Amino acid sequence: MLPIRPPPFGVYSPAVTFFNDDETVDFESSSRHIKRLLGSGLTGLVVHGSNGEATHLSRAERVQIIHHIRSISKTLNLAPVLITGCSANSVRETLELIKEAHEAGADYALVLPPNYWAGAMSKSVLKSFYVEVASSSSLPIVIYNFPGVTANIDLDSDLITELAKSCPRIVGAKLTCGNLGKLQRLSASLPASKFSSFAGKADFLLPGLVAGSNGVISALANIVPRVHVQVTRLYQMGELQKAQEIQAKLSVADSALLKMGISGVKAGIVRWFSYGSSNVRRPLPRIDPLSISADVKDALQAVIDLELQLSNNGKL
Repeated sequence: MLPIRPPPFGVYSPAVTFFNDDETVDFESSSRHIKRLLGSGLTGLVVHGSNGEATHLSRAERVQIIHHIRSISKTLNLAPVLITGCSANSVRETLELIKEAHEAGADYALVLPPNYWAGAMSKSVLKSFYVEVASSSSLPIVIYNFPGVTANIDLDSDLITELAKSCPRIVGAKLTCGNLGKLQRLSASLPASKFSSFAGKADFLLPGLVAGSNGVISALANIVPRVHVQVTRLYQMGELQKAQEIQAKLSVADSALLKMGISGVKAGIVRWFSYGSSNVRRPLPRIDPLSISADVKDALQAVIDLELQLSNNGKL
């Protein structure tokens, strides 16, 4: 059996799922998107996360999408790390989703805390959930801490550290909560060889790296993946001033993108890269790519200009 390792350092894009007008999965647009992402220097992809509309996908569709991504990767002679959302409100269903993702070709399972019965989710119940999932999981587990989609359940650094130390198959955490102190405490308490903490938004990519982050899982990387990669490279080379200048633009763009939701991420791709659609599955609101407000457009244009420059010249 191969040793259990945490996800490697780098930039990961939580890939959106494109839909046709009848809400079936648009695999043609998804192919173009995955090829663009994988050609930009990303370490890997997250699928079936919040931006992938996991809650709107059937289990059969989830498996199809993983197979599709692996097929595209083979044609490009690439082997990206694939972190797959496998969240459910019971241990049983979570393990079933993990098994299916593993068989389809995923490398890691990204798991939210159960939250439907939020009032019953005490710290001890949350701990037992992750322990039971990890003990029977066929994939290493990355904890997904995103209070905004889990009825404000927010896993603290003590619980995450305790889980990581007691469960070898728990190997990372995506912190969309934006708590840099939590990120710093995790990186100080857990060796990078055993556990990867990830900033969960572009808004704190560089601050996260300074605090010991293993990279970033960023919705904005769907639109400007090369810019994210450039910030990590500049940080690693010690060119902090240049990295800070780009980070300032990323933070403004990330905040602007947040105003539009998941459909807005797709609308940005349609507006600037001319593929896909901003369709989402109902009842999520759809953003018209032609009606993106001037302030949002300006914020995104600033980082898209950098993305195009990196794509054309390989440098800024």
